[in-house]
Amino acid sequence: MLPLSLAAPGEENTIKRIGGSPEVRLHLENLGFVVGGRVTVVSALAGNVIVNVKESRVAVSEEMARKIMV
Repeated sequence: MLPLSLAAPGEENTIKRIGGSPEVRLHLENLGFVVGGRVTVVSALAGNVIVNVKESRVAVSEEMARKIMV
């Protein structure tokens, strides 16, 4: 298991765990990040990532990406 911020671009991953406070987890869930969901890193720059999740493209800060374990 590794944080989404360290995942290789172009590689599809399964979300295994989402950390953080209940508010952070709810926010990420509303963006489409749910345990068991598939996520693909499109690009990464300085820890910030752009991902495809649930047929949408979402930009996530490094801090949030570290809370998503794949």
